[in-house]
Amino acid sequence: MTDMTEGYTTADGRRIGPVLMDLRNITLRFGGVEAIKNISFDIREGEIRAIIGPNGAGKSSMLNVISGFYHPQEGEVWFRGRKRPPMKPYEVARQGIARTFQNIALFEGMSVLDNIMTGRLTLMKTGMLSQAVWWGRAQREEVAHREKVERIIDFLEIQSIRKTPVGRLPYGLKKRVELARALAAEPKLLLLDEPMAGMNVEEKEDMCRFILDVNDEFGTTIALIEHDMGVVMDLSDRVVVMDYGKKIGDGTPDEIRNNQDVIDAYLGVSHD
Repeated sequence: MTDMTEGYTTADGRRIGPVLMDLRNITLRFGGVEAIKNISFDIREGEIRAIIGPNGAGKSSMLNVISGFYHPQEGEVWFRGRKRPPMKPYEVARQGIARTFQNIALFEGMSVLDNIMTGRLTLMKTGMLSQAVWWGRAQREEVAHREKVERIIDFLEIQSIRKTPVGRLPYGLKKRVELARALAAEPKLLLLDEPMAGMNVEEKEDMCRFILDVNDEFGTTIALIEHDMGVVMDLSDRVVVMDYGKKIGDGTPDEIRNNQDVIDAYLGVSHD
């Protein structure tokens, strides 16, 4: 029996905790268009939660609500047991929510190491002047942050490119660097927007392995948008399905596979 308050243990022995984020009756409008229509679902500590649906379903809009880029006109966002007021993205990041983007958003002229270091900015305590002088506390803090970043570089197996400018890297490695930068923020909740998009089979296999390892070894809760259904069904503990801004399914991968509304949406069958 699943304990919806305290959490539960999966069949493979993984621990899923209580609700970390609760999205309640979220409605998001752009002018007269409703991108999200009265959707509710939660994300539990320690799980991999997939958000799927056809193009234009509202998935990225939902991720933007979670990360503070969009503010819904209706509904509530609860995080770690507290109702969240409207926040700017950097305030959301300070709460412990990090993300990657559908279109890679890295500093192309900077090295891999320096790009990943930018993920530590919300954790830095010293001011800009102290960092510019780079002495005393500021120096000690940067050394500690670099040690954290070096561990992430080792974890994601990108040691050989740590000093390489990001602009010289192939697409798959850029995706891995973006994941590293998000992990550098030590998030409680990691949002991945189409982490496999544009990858070949080998790159997808590597990224799947790293996502599972992040979840298992760091205990990081992950919410991801992904179009590859094989990946979604293999990785996810639970899946929420959107179509035309509405929620049409929510459950385990097996439940979603057998959900007729979901099958119809992906086959393009009308269900007015």
